[in-house]
Amino acid sequence: MLETVRGPRQLIVGEGVAQNIPRLVAESGSRVLIVTDRTLLGQPAVAEIVAAVRDRVRAVEVFPDATPDVPLSDVALAVSAATAVGADVILAIGGGTVIDLAKIVGVIRRHGGTPSDYYGESKVPGPTIPLVAVPTTSGTGSELTPVSVLTDPDRALKVGVSSVHIVPDFAIVDPELTYTCPPTVTAHSGIDAFCHAVESYTARPRPHGPRDPVEQVFLGRNQVTDHYALLAAERIARSLRRAVRDGGDKDARADMSFGAMLAGIAFSHAGNAAPHALQYPIGAATHTPHGLGVGLLLPYALDAARDAVGDRLATLARVCGLDVSGASDADAADAFLTWLDEFLADIGIPATLADIGVARADLPRFAEMAGGVTRLIQNHPGPTDTASLTAILEAAWTGDRRHKRPDFDQGPVTAPPPAGA
Repeated sequence: MLETVRGPRQLIVGEGVAQNIPRLVAESGSRVLIVTDRTLLGQPAVAEIVAAVRDRVRAVEVFPDATPDVPLSDVALAVSAATAVGADVILAIGGGTVIDLAKIVGVIRRHGGTPSDYYGESKVPGPTIPLVAVPTTSGTGSELTPVSVLTDPDRALKVGVSSVHIVPDFAIVDPELTYTCPPTVTAHSGIDAFCHAVESYTARPRPHGPRDPVEQVFLGRNQVTDHYALLAAERIARSLRRAVRDGGDKDARADMSFGAMLAGIAFSHAGNAAPHALQYPIGAATHTPHGLGVGLLLPYALDAARDAVGDRLATLARVCGLDVSGASDADAADAFLTWLDEFLADIGIPATLADIGVARADLPRFAEMAGGVTRLIQNHPGPTDTASLTAILEAAWTGDRRHKRPDFDQGPVTAPPPAGA
């Protein structure tokens, strides 16, 4: 046994917990950079948090111009704002873009250099300045994770900074801050969280040496990540549709906040896999939302890996509420993938890559690029050569994921396995 669990110094989850933010920020530093976006800054709940923080600390600088996918130009501007105020603590209020931006600003504020100095795994040399992360969407799990994803104009796909040193110090997950999240953002961020759970649960398990938990970030699935991934999948499966239909459904919003948080814990160790790796070049080329892309690709990547994870797809069927009692694992896996198609359609995720403007001629190039995202693609449980990844994209372009139906019937299922199985 050789495992590790990563997370914030303190995670606080629940309705109303945002009232703790001013105190936690003031206890972490006295000169604060607040990273957010202008839409959020105009919302009363966020404006109240900002005003309360101002009352508790010596100096505050607000950077309200975070834009999607964290372009390097945003990083430079936010670092300048941090320098201007002499920031010794950062408060991030927003979605994954905002929190990822705050993470890399903290790295540069403490260690200098440019973002490219830290691309890849474990390049951050030590702790950064304290970060209090407050998500306003239920999706990326960035408030818990050791990852910051950036957009570099000199590269044709997104890049990641992955390090245990960029996990936020405090994560404040208050479902009340998600009530105003628009339906489309709710759908895209929510399916991203579902992908985190499923990709973690189906990630390739890998043997480790004693130094790996320090030198590597994503390590493959284990019993701990399985537990969190299944709990996350259950909550998101039962509540995402409701949250998209009615943003004021408090029970659904609570489920989504909790589910996204659990999925973040799962993939902080297990890692994401092919859907995320493939989305990087596709998202950069089409300028489509991250969650839309990974959600679209998920069923095709899972179908391509059925011979390796069919039993796990069967477990996901049961966890997501499907009645597959007495079904073989193969039939239960079929049921899950069919349900997933319907789930994605219900929340407005397009069915094919052609639907989002991807040119078929570009698929081999995108597959080759995704294959170079080693920290992600190594977690895919199926083949990862360029031809196999191209086949996934071909299926996703045509919408035909049923070209291969491996027969691995393992007999009737008589009872669900335990959550950590």
